[in-house]
Amino acid sequence: MHITPMFVLRFICGFFFIPHIVGKFTAKEAAQGFFRAAGFRPVTAWWLAAMIIETVLAILLILGIRLNIVGWIAFAYLLIAAIANFKLSRKWLWHIGGSEYPLFWAICCAVLAARAA
Repeated sequence: MHITPMFVLRFICGFFFIPHIVGKFTAKEAAQGFFRAAGFRPVTAWWLAAMIIETVLAILLILGIRLNIVGWIAFAYLLIAAIANFKLSRKWLWHIGGSEYPLFWAICCAVLAARAA
């Protein structure tokens, strides 16, 4: 296998979902608290939907399946996450709970999708 910059970007964009999926299981109350505070109702349905979406996105991105579509879906999903996070935190810097990281990740997924088209 030839490892290209786009392969690395694709793999990282997918792999980075894994800790978020695990976190929704291991810190269920905190994850559901975020959905509650952000106004996503019913909370349990959004929590479960987020885990399913993140799992599917992770698998498809890591395996490189339908990147032109999956990348744009990941972009939209992460953009919504960044907006919801900013709505709650009113912070930009990721190390203090801001939206910088999910927005950067969303842009990486958009680049991946645009390149794959």
